[in-house]
Amino acid sequence: MTRIPATAFFAVLAGTTLGALACPPAQIAHEIIPDGEFCGTVMTVEQQSSIDVVFVLDTTGSMGGLIDGAKEKIWAIANQIAMADPSPKVRMGLVGYRDRGDKYVTTITQLTDDIDTVYADLMAYQAQGGGDTPESVNEALFQAVERFEWTTEENALKLIYLVGDAPPKMGYADDVKYQASCRLAYEQGININTIQCGTMEETRVVWQEVAQLANGMYAAIEQSGGVIAVSTPFDEQIAKLDAQINKTMLDYGDAEVFAYQESKRERSDAISGKAAPSAAADRAVYNLSDAGRSNVFGLQELVDDVINERVKLDEIPNDELPEQLRSMSTDEMREVIDERKAERDELSAKIKQLAKERASYLKAHNPSPAMDSFDQKVLEALVEQGARVGIKFESESAIN
Repeated sequence: MTRIPATAFFAVLAGTTLGALACPPAQIAHEIIPDGEFCGTVMTVEQQSSIDVVFVLDTTGSMGGLIDGAKEKIWAIANQIAMADPSPKVRMGLVGYRDRGDKYVTTITQLTDDIDTVYADLMAYQAQGGGDTPESVNEALFQAVERFEWTTEENALKLIYLVGDAPPKMGYADDVKYQASCRLAYEQGININTIQCGTMEETRVVWQEVAQLANGMYAAIEQSGGVIAVSTPFDEQIAKLDAQINKTMLDYGDAEVFAYQESKRERSDAISGKAAPSAAADRAVYNLSDAGRSNVFGLQELVDDVINERVKLDEIPNDELPEQLRSMSTDEMREVIDERKAERDELSAKIKQLAKERASYLKAHNPSPAMDSFDQKVLEALVEQGARVGIKFESESAIN
């Protein structure tokens, strides 16, 4: 099994480049913009590779440590994915599951490149319920395989991570059993990786079978997830700079787009204020990557689109402009846009420099890799299964 040294994993967080055009989140894109057509005045652009990842997480009472660890590490994992070669379009999704009779059986966050949405939903997960040992693993796995809009691109990397400590409850007559879901996943090129928390023998047997049937990897970790979150002196400053970038946004478009963008900005502000400093810093670094541009800009953002000549100011209807620009001339609007761009570039440069210093700090203060942790096992599967479709994950990179 390929192992990634912790020093290399943290060093990769420093690598960022600016580039590709942002695409709308999946749940909005299918409603507003068919593939390859205009969304107002913006054209979607295909990136070089596509990576879809769905985490299927047991959210019953015994899983508190793992869930807390996932909240800490999801942005670090996103950063590792974003550094893939070829440059990827990254989408993530979630399935939280418990059992019948609990508050819910499954809760779903559809695949999207708006990772803020995924993070917000993950932050809402609480480890509760469960009762008897077996859980609704069958239903959760079927939902992950058949209820998500997986990419149809060739040579895409499509991964499910099934994470839990209890075996499936096999007595529900109307369930699609895990063996059938594994067959469906295999036929669609979806690899199911299983991460067992704890040492329950019944779980080990099923988790190993699932991984074998669906071309994935099995791993066992301690019940708590084994995640080690290391804070640095640079985290809070990086997060503050990222929050300042959010304030440079100028959204435009019709009423539906404006409503989505407003919600996105509010969500971004909430994450900046509530996320752990280390997670907020990882998020800021992700936002500067090619893959992170969708997460930053959303559907339509005027500064980025004008600077990159994807839209012309004089072609945007006045009522689709940001309210503060509607009474301005084209030259005045251009001046505002140039000022915002300059401010954004300055903030981004500061984040890049601090991210480099942060990576050096992490390398020096976290010399012993947590080889049996949740995040490490996720990365091991990424490296091995990415290689199968020609996607390489860099172990080292530098800020350009």
